[in-house]
Amino acid sequence: MTPLLWTLIAIQIVMGTFDTFYHHEFTERLAWRPSQRFELQLHAVRNMLYALLFLVLGWLEVHGVLALLIVALLIAEIIITLMDFVEEDLSRKLPASERINHTLLAINYGAILVLLLPVLIGWAMQPFGVTIAYTGFVSIAATVCAVGAALCGLRDIAVTRRLARMPRGPARDLVDKLAGRRTVLITGATGFIGSHLAASLSAAGHHVIALIRNPAKAEMLPPPVTLITSLDHLSSDTRIDAIVNLAGEPIGDGLWTEAKRAKILNSRIDMTGEVVKLIARLERKPDVLVSGSAIGWYGLWADQVLTESNKSHACFSHALCEAWEKAARPAEELGVRVVYLRIGLVLGTEGGFITRMLTPFEFGLGGPLGTGRQWMSWIERDDLIRLIAYVIATSDLAGPINATAPIPVTNATFTEELGRRLNRPAVFRIPSGLLRRFGGDFADELLLGGQRVLPNKALSRGFVFRHETLRSAFDAIL
Repeated sequence: MTPLLWTLIAIQIVMGTFDTFYHHEFTERLAWRPSQRFELQLHAVRNMLYALLFLVLGWLEVHGVLALLIVALLIAEIIITLMDFVEEDLSRKLPASERINHTLLAINYGAILVLLLPVLIGWAMQPFGVTIAYTGFVSIAATVCAVGAALCGLRDIAVTRRLARMPRGPARDLVDKLAGRRTVLITGATGFIGSHLAASLSAAGHHVIALIRNPAKAEMLPPPVTLITSLDHLSSDTRIDAIVNLAGEPIGDGLWTEAKRAKILNSRIDMTGEVVKLIARLERKPDVLVSGSAIGWYGLWADQVLTESNKSHACFSHALCEAWEKAARPAEELGVRVVYLRIGLVLGTEGGFITRMLTPFEFGLGGPLGTGRQWMSWIERDDLIRLIAYVIATSDLAGPINATAPIPVTNATFTEELGRRLNRPAVFRIPSGLLRRFGGDFADELLLGGQRVLPNKALSRGFVFRHETLRSAFDAIL
């Protein structure tokens, strides 16, 4: 075992550790995605093989048939990795950084095999036996790496068992209020909400037309779905019963620089303007336009209860939502019923704000933001899909509608309940001053402000939430 070989092994360990923690845990959050259960099973087996290899190579020289068993383990690792590549391509879209890292891992692993296989072949040609080969720091480092790999493997095993227990009801049941067969156009169809809405409508037998800007994301939508990359692709005689407009630049994935604010605002106004232009040229107008908005429309009101009849306070969130709703109003003049869906914090493990909280909370690093007294008006994703279907089906429902659960909670209650559900403490409070220093208005409005919003209009019209309490929602999604 030459110094060069150990150097390459060390590089492999560093890149693998980066891939596990940065990609699998923190950015892709595989531990909370039921679709990645088989991928995590492959990771578990591979990590256990690595643990065994590190211990053997760090402490022993194995001769005869035992050396051939090590060769067999290396071949098994290659087969598992190839299966992992196929599974990743089938089940998720890898970010560029993960693809690059995987490529470097494969190249480096090839170099390791070139240097390691002659050593193993030499051992295989010797008489059967095992020799202790303690090499000081290298043996200790190999032991540490073996323990780390084994712990990662055990975590992957535990996670796959958890994912198997996570409940998933039939998607078609979420839109059972829509009778007959409707044709629904969805913008933002590959997003966290739009993709689930498209899947639910399609599963229930409705015709879904999905506007997607990135064709590479088309695989996120289960067939049958009609995919378009521009509204201009729809002819004027296309029959559309309802339009659900959800497209827009995410607001919570970066600081609100001037460029980011402009991108957030323009993406919504421009897309909504295109939708109105489409409606204007359609020979048969859709029955309803459900246009996205958010509870940020109300601005910051501390503890005051807010319903659809409340006014607003000026801030960026209000300006954004007001401009978004204003862009959809011309559709009313075209004879289309318009609903402005003021959406709260959407709960689900496949996207949305809570996915950023799950990993730190699972490792016991979660806690309230600032004082924890700010209100969080939330809605479970399935309930949001059900509400959208209810809005489409209810012909006399128009104007602003709060898409939030009936019982909002404070941030302190939210974090306490999440910690309870994960069986973890939630005591690591992040100071308000620190959040404001690094987040500015983003922190003030999204993290420390909050709104106490009630869905009065939905409740008064008879809509029934499946998850009125936060505990019920967490039990459903976690």
